[in-house]
Amino acid sequence: MKFQVIFSFDSEYEGYIAEVPELPGCMSQGKTLDEAIENIKDAIKGYLYVQTQHGKPYFPQESQTFITEVVV
Repeated sequence: MKFQVIFSFDSEYEGYIAEVPELPGCMSQGKTLDEAIENIKDAIKGYLYVQTQHGKPYFPQESQTFITEVVV
């Protein structure tokens, strides 16, 4: 499964915060971007597992939205 993840640098934490908009409350962090990526993967797996355990399995929604950067 693919999920959109928003990464932002937090100067107070001095690291990256990761949030998955499609999964409310699914967030993680890491001091480096690579660490934040690995941590959010674990958070997503945990989120999906807990949802399934509570009888609320996740069904992917087809989305036509994506985020990218454009240099001008």
